[in-house]
Amino acid sequence: MLRGLFSQGMAEWGTASLVFVSGAMTGRLLATGMNEVQALGAVLAVFGSLTAAIAVRVWPASETAKARSRPDIRD
Repeated sequence: MLRGLFSQGMAEWGTASLVFVSGAMTGRLLATGMNEVQALGAVLAVFGSLTAAIAVRVWPASETAKARSRPDIRD
């Protein structure tokens, strides 16, 4: 049921939207006026969301382990 919600595709779309929203908010708030410390924090937030987006796309997918069946032991 939750497999689609926690899939690789949803992670990519989620981080892409995070980058878009954080960039849009940073641009909007920088245009209305921020001091240097606030602007630095906003730019670091954008870089953090970019890092998350890159990590989701580059991180290797976990390999599924094959279950080994125990041989049928008979006397």
